[in-house]
Amino acid sequence: MYSLNYQHLYYFWTVSRHGNLTRASAELLLTPQTVSTQIRSIENSLGAKLFSREGRRLVLTDVGHAVYRYADEIFHLGREIQNVVRGLPGRNICLVVGVADVVPKLIAHRLIEPALQMKEPVRVICREGGTDRLLAELAIHNLDVVFSDTPIPPAVKIRAYNHLLGESAVMFMAVDKLIRKYRKGFPESINDAPILLPAEGTTLRGTLEQWFDSLKIQPRIVGEFEDSALLKAFGRAGVGIFAVPSVIQVEVERQYGVGFLGVAQGITERFYAISLERKIRNQAVDAVCKAAKSEFFS
Repeated sequence: MYSLNYQHLYYFWTVSRHGNLTRASAELLLTPQTVSTQIRSIENSLGAKLFSREGRRLVLTDVGHAVYRYADEIFHLGREIQNVVRGLPGRNICLVVGVADVVPKLIAHRLIEPALQMKEPVRVICREGGTDRLLAELAIHNLDVVFSDTPIPPAVKIRAYNHLLGESAVMFMAVDKLIRKYRKGFPESINDAPILLPAEGTTLRGTLEQWFDSLKIQPRIVGEFEDSALLKAFGRAGVGIFAVPSVIQVEVERQYGVGFLGVAQGITERFYAISLERKIRNQAVDAVCKAAKSEFFS
């Protein structure tokens, strides 16, 4: 029977966390050559490459990502065993969440927050990226749930389920100087106004462009962003007007020092939890979905 060498697994786990053989070797108090040999040993035992090299960095392969998650859980459990023996709190529920780049960070935080308020302690691991990549991670059980502003695209062939969390109206926000200039006569007033938009190909970008066309409005695009937090940072600097879901209006005003300009009448943005389960059994994911439907988006 094959026996996994947990010492080698620990070396792999340490290198994965650092992404660099030299720094990992320094932590392990071993030479890089020794650690490299042990990594090759576990790769040979598993029959798969765990790392690929990009310049000086070691990058996990798809198999490496899967092995890393299991290793992380194993060594986390080891720490919890030590805690139990010492009379400290025991095992946490682990919730691994994928957040699509286009989902505002403020919404992601509000969605995840109910999991942290459960009676049982929960450890949350958040990973960001494009929806397609996150769904690929979900398919191999590297994630428990993916938060996105779109359901599963038809081209993505995985057996997963969309859980609509809710929808929100969309509003435009800006610094006071721009509000004073463009509020009168809104929305026609924002024709040729400086505007910050999500990147092309995103759902909100397409919806906003259709809305502008329907009103024969042509704002002046001064910035396009994949990251919603960076877009808002430019908005805070007064570079342009930007759109946000109305459910986070208060947080955006407080965090970015901007105000309300006007509502994009007829536009709503939807948010989904995507899981491999039709009926959600994960306690933390279930808590998140129920709170989103009954409280956040209600």
